[in-house]
Amino acid sequence: MKKLYISADIEGVCGIADWKETELADAQGAYFRAQMTREVQAACSAAVEAGVEELLVKDAHDSGRNLDPAALPDSARLMRAWTRDPWSMMAGIDASFGGAMMIGYHSGAGSDGNPLAHTMNTNNVRVLVNGQEASEFLINTYSAAYVGVPVILLAGDHQLCERAKAIDPRIATIPVSEGIGNASVSINPRVAVARIHDEAARAIRVADGSRPIALPPSFDIAIEFRQHAMAYRGSFYPGARKLSPLAVGFSCRTWLEALTFLFWVL
Repeated sequence: MKKLYISADIEGVCGIADWKETELADAQGAYFRAQMTREVQAACSAAVEAGVEELLVKDAHDSGRNLDPAALPDSARLMRAWTRDPWSMMAGIDASFGGAMMIGYHSGAGSDGNPLAHTMNTNNVRVLVNGQEASEFLINTYSAAYVGVPVILLAGDHQLCERAKAIDPRIATIPVSEGIGNASVSINPRVAVARIHDEAARAIRVADGSRPIALPPSFDIAIEFRQHAMAYRGSFYPGARKLSPLAVGFSCRTWLEALTFLFWVL
């Protein structure tokens, strides 16, 4: 593999349990940004050791300005902040990449695998794609598949890792925490970093010839919001329909159409 794409979030890094710990200005947030960096750096180091020549890392949490650029390998490019296009957490990915990894990912809205479970933002209570609860992992895996790139590794909470295996049994997963109510039980952060390094190395070794998951032939999207005004607003998107006072739906043939709807309405 010559090129590898990495998308990094924070709500699924080892030990995190509170929204304050995700914030750029919070004192505790500094520790978890450092842990996010360590986990990404572990995947990057494994890739360099495996002979990957180019790395693109997308800082995909909140401001997009969480990772320490100086901690990444010389061959890694880091995308900070946001392009403001529908690719969002997968901005910059294209068919030239041999694989993608997701680090620090978390369970989606409507699930209980992480005290910080959500999908893209906290304005919704769940997002459905063809009737399936959609996490950011599912959305971004579909985005990678749309351009022909397989997702070969996921690090995050236990429930998300289990659900990812159901979507693609071939994916390497590193569960670093498990949500219980509003709490999180985590492995040692040093162990998490070591496992990410080792699993990333293995995933790259076996990735040659890997294919992305098969996309469904069409997409039915439903978003259930916390506030009815958000559903009313979303119903004005061309082709959208109001499903209930709190929900809006959209049907389309291609994932890019679905992704664009999610970008503007979600």
